[in-house]
Amino acid sequence: MSKINKLALKNKNIISFADGYFKNLTDTFLNIDKKSILKLERAFLDLRKKNSTLYVFGNGGGAATAMTMANDLGFDILKKTNKKTFKIISLNDNSSVMTAIANDTSYDDIFLNQLKIHFKKNDKILIFSASGNSKNLVNAANWVRKRGGNVISVLGFDGGKLKKISNLTVHIKSEKGDYGPVEDLQLVINHILAHWFQKNLK
Repeated sequence: MSKINKLALKNKNIISFADGYFKNLTDTFLNIDKKSILKLERAFLDLRKKNSTLYVFGNGGGAATAMTMANDLGFDILKKTNKKTFKIISLNDNSSVMTAIANDTSYDDIFLNQLKIHFKKNDKILIFSASGNSKNLVNAANWVRKRGGNVISVLGFDGGKLKKISNLTVHIKSEKGDYGPVEDLQLVINHILAHWFQKNLK
């Protein structure tokens, strides 16, 4: 049983559970290697300098954060700063393309086949995943690495297979099965970047 599920059983009411949840969230965030967030900032600035594209994607909650990041670090930067923004495309956005790929080939290739169409030299991918083991994410990362591309990941649990494949990982170390805190902090990291760049892009 995961830590959060144990916490839910232990507490008698939702207020005490919420207190425990927030404490766990804070402790988990403080355990992230902050140098990895600095490296993430530099990776974004490198993309912007080279006018390259970041393809961002994930499953479930990771998909939702990918779509949010495409807005927060794309249009939202442009809207609030009127400066050169980041070119970010979420591979989760086109349900027609994803369902066609899943139906005609395999769900394991829904991101890979999109990258085969769009990915160019100096582009990067950013993957949101809790386990780091989903086959459709691993397939895409392996394809990019084999072509000399750059793989960034924001991962939970023990990092899984993607941690070994990635050039840069922000690792949210957490107990297996605790998806909620991982997905919470993935979104927080997106918002840290968004608010930072709104004030500090030159």
